Amino acid sequence: MPKPKAATDATTESPVITVLRQHAEEQFAEELSELDHADAGKQRPPNWRLSPWAVKQYLLGGTLPNGFVITPKYIGNERLIEIAVATLATDRALLLYGLPGTAKSYVSEHLAAAVTGDSTLLVQGTAGTDESTLRYGWNYALLLVQGPSTAAMVSSPMMRAMQDGKVARIEELTRIPAEVQDTLITILSEKTLPVPELNTEVQARKGFNVIATANNRDKGVNELSSALLRRFNTVILPLPATMEEEVTIVEGRVAALGRALELPAEKPALEEIRRVVTIFRELRDGLTTDGKTKLKIPSGTLSTAEAISVMNSGLAMAGYYGDGELRASDIAAGLTGAIVKDPVQDRAVWLEYLQTVVKDRDGWKDLYRACQEVL
Repeated sequence: MPKPKAATDATTESPVITVLRQHAEEQFAEELSELDHADAGKQRPPNWRLSPWAVKQYLLGGTLPNGFVITPKYIGNERLIEIAVATLATDRALLLYGLPGTAKSYVSEHLAAAVTGDSTLLVQGTAGTDESTLRYGWNYALLLVQGPSTAAMVSSPMMRAMQDGKVARIEELTRIPAEVQDTLITILSEKTLPVPELNTEVQARKGFNVIATANNRDKGVNELSSALLRRFNTVILPLPATMEEEVTIVEGRVAALGRALELPAEKPALEEIRRVVTIFRELRDGLTTDGKTKLKIPSGTLSTAEAISVMNSGLAMAGYYGDGELRASDIAAGLTGAIVKDPVQDRAVWLEYLQTVVKDRDGWKDLYRACQEVL
C-alpha cells in the first residue's frame, strides 16, 4: 500500500503533515529509530525490525540509556505486553480480546509497527468480508483476457504479509462469517496459502504472523471454531485497573488528538478529565468511589475510548463556540450521549445518578446544572 507523502511548504521547504492520522511507524519514526540504535547487539527474531525488548519498550515507554524518552502507547499490565510480544515470536497467532474501547486496535497497530515497521497490512472484519479479502482476488479484466495468471491475481494484505515476512492485522475477527474465518486455519497451521487456480501456493517467509482483535460484546455473532481458536494465543486487554491509570490514558490521548485536529482550545484541566473518568468508572462498577452508594448500570460499555471522545467533543465546543476554556457546559452533551444509549432505560439510570450523586458532590454543581439542561 503506497504511503501518503507529506506536503511541502513552498516558503520553508519543511514537511507539512496534511493527513488526518499518520500510521504508527510514521508518527513515531524517531522513537523507532532511537530504539533501533539502542537495540544493537540484542537478538532479534527473523525479519523483526526490533528485538522483543525494544518492542516492549516502545509499547510501554521509558528512557533510553542516551536519555531519549519513549512515550507510552499502552498503560496497563506490563506482563500482558510481554506475552503478546513473545507470542509473535512463535508460530502462534495473537488474539487481542476484551471490551470495546480497551485499546485492542491501538496495541495491534503499534505491535505491527514495532515488529515489522509496517502496520498497514490490515483486514477489516465485517459481515460482508469474503474469502478473497483474506486470500486473494482477481483483476477480472485481465482474467478474461489472459485467464488465471500471476498478473491477474490481486494480493490480499494477508498474502503480502506472508510473501514479505510481516505481520498481518485482522480487526473484529468475530464479525467475519464462520466459513470465511476457517480460511485462516490452513494459513495459521501450515503457513501456506494454496492457489489452486495456478496449481501453486504461497509459503510464508520467516517473520510472518497474524494479530487479530475481537470484543466480547460480539460473542455469539460468529464465534470462533475450536480448531481456529487453537491457532491463537489469546491475551485479554482489561479496562484500566485504577483511576490514575485511566486519567493518565485519557489525558495523553486527548492532548495528542487535540494537536492532530488543531482544536482551538486550551488544554483541559486535569480536574475535568478526572470528573468524566470518575463518572464512567462509577457507572461501570455500579458503585460510587467511596463505596457508600450502589448505582444502576447503563447498557453502554463506558470505555476509556468513549471518555476520550467526550473530552475531545468538549474541546471542540469550547474552541469553536466558547472562549477556548473547557467548562461543564461543553462536555454535558457528549457525556449524556455516551451514557444514554437506550432512551428509556439509560435515561432513567443517568437521571438517578445526577440526582443521587452529582447534585450533592462538592464542586460538581456546574456539571449537574449543565447535564440537566441537556436532558
